[in-house]
Amino acid sequence: MIENRAQRILAALEDQGVTQMLIVDPMSIYYLTGVYNDPHERFFGLLLRADGQHAFFLNNLFTVPQDVGIQKVWYSDTDPVMEMVAKYVDGEAILGVDKDIKARFLLPLMEMQAAKGFVNTSLAVDNTRGIKDAEEQEKMRVASDLNDQAVAVFKTLIRQGVTEKEVADQMLKIYQDLGADGFSFEPLVAFGPNAADPHHGPDNTVLKEGDVILFDVGCIKDGYCSDMTRSFYYRTITDTHREVYETVRAANEAAIAKIKPGVPLCELDLTARNLITDKGYGPQFNHRLGHFIGLSCHEFGDVSSVNTRLAEPGMIFSIEPGIYLTGDTGVRIEDLVLVTETGCEVLNHYPKTLEIIE
Repeated sequence: MIENRAQRILAALEDQGVTQMLIVDPMSIYYLTGVYNDPHERFFGLLLRADGQHAFFLNNLFTVPQDVGIQKVWYSDTDPVMEMVAKYVDGEAILGVDKDIKARFLLPLMEMQAAKGFVNTSLAVDNTRGIKDAEEQEKMRVASDLNDQAVAVFKTLIRQGVTEKEVADQMLKIYQDLGADGFSFEPLVAFGPNAADPHHGPDNTVLKEGDVILFDVGCIKDGYCSDMTRSFYYRTITDTHREVYETVRAANEAAIAKIKPGVPLCELDLTARNLITDKGYGPQFNHRLGHFIGLSCHEFGDVSSVNTRLAEPGMIFSIEPGIYLTGDTGVRIEDLVLVTETGCEVLNHYPKTLEIIE
């Protein structure tokens, strides 16, 4: 058990008046124990209790290190696993549960009246994971540095007649050669009008002169994710496309300049959105400004017009404004930022000045 993380979650539970929680999200369990398993249909759970009587519920098929600093409760496929879980729950107290717990596991606990009541306490875990400790921050820096290096190589793949898929198919090896463990998500490569679809997957579209080239890419290193978007143009660029690019870059930089502890996250979104709207492209910026990231590429929390949560030191999230002109072009520029005590640290260092690839 990574004790400082467990204590932070227990403190957050205490603020909600809860003394125990059953966590089932595999990534949150990894965050607390360093053990990752994909349980498929089987139960995989970690019970945290304020009195320290924690329990880790494991199927005999799971692979777990000998000593994880917490009591392990093993079960087989034929055991009544939820009855076993109920024995470790304090029946006189409310049980906090993970938002990801499946009904076929939660309902039996409720029917057995295993606890005094059941409440969703996911925010205790989600908000704790949203504030990265020093070790996590350093791992995020390393992953983002690898992403910077990778984008520089990806740019060299651009040549006349190449397709999106031909470029994307070379990316995994490039990441691995640089020392990354793999993708944090399947890469998005979009040429020309395809970039007007923010989630376009690479296909057999052939690059043409005047096309935008959009890379939305990320890798994993030591469990932590990177995510970055850069947009280039091939050989030539129109005045309109240049205006679109510079507007997106200005929105990205204006939002980043505003980041410091105590600033509502919705104000960051508003800063970028107002700048894009003032240039006449408001409707063409059709998504939130950013998302939280860490062990998962998209973690709980976002930078949107409705999130009034205040920025805190240790938060890491993306700043990724975009303008998408259907049938024409699309530009997105994305950086990851770490909120510091006095402002923010941008984790990506690949340049954002407009590059025209010859």
